[in-house]
Amino acid sequence: MTDIIVVGGGPAGLSAALFTAKNGLETAVFDTDSTWMHKAHLFNYPGIGSADGSNYMATLRDQVDDFGVERHQETEVTGVSADGEGFVVETSVASETKRADGDSEAQSASGRSSGQSPREEAVDDDSTHSADYVVLATGANRDLAEDLGCAFTDEDVVDVDVTMETSVGDAYATGAMVRVEEWQAVISAGDGAAAALNILSKEKGEHYHDFDVPADAESVFGSLVDDE
Repeated sequence: MTDIIVVGGGPAGLSAALFTAKNGLETAVFDTDSTWMHKAHLFNYPGIGSADGSNYMATLRDQVDDFGVERHQETEVTGVSADGEGFVVETSVASETKRADGDSEAQSASGRSSGQSPREEAVDDDSTHSADYVVLATGANRDLAEDLGCAFTDEDVVDVDVTMETSVGDAYATGAMVRVEEWQAVISAGDGAAAALNILSKEKGEHYHDFDVPADAESVFGSLVDDE
């Protein structure tokens, strides 16, 4: 069982994964690469003057990879359910897995080799995965939230609180799943961060703020520090 499974690899999903993995929680992302960012060009994201959406996604993927997120690319989640101890996530056969060591390789349920490390086994082709928390970041597709039994609003979007937690405890919904409109990359990224911080606060037993200071940056993150 992993700590967190994120369904969806757009700004919301990868933002959640970034925060949780950075703070030591084992995090897996399942992504079909259907994010709207591939159709976008960013001029309204604070700190980014101008960026092609696909280039932005490449940078964000590199960022989560640096913190050890297990990214399962081209992998569709077909079901999410609560089992009393956490969540069970069912997937179609993964065609490619981005491992925490940075390698990508074709995967198939029948093609698992016997010489893999435990880390590789954890991200391989099992069609069923378990986690303590689940973050849904599937854009305007709200089917998984409905299947999970999450409450919806009168506007037919997923009902969440300010932490993005749904009516199903420890399950979160983000981005276009929770809004009729006002779909923006920066808002979605904030939703993912809010969900992640709530999870981290639960795990630590107190309100948690992911705040790093320059004096500690190099000693904590080493080569990840940008000197420019």
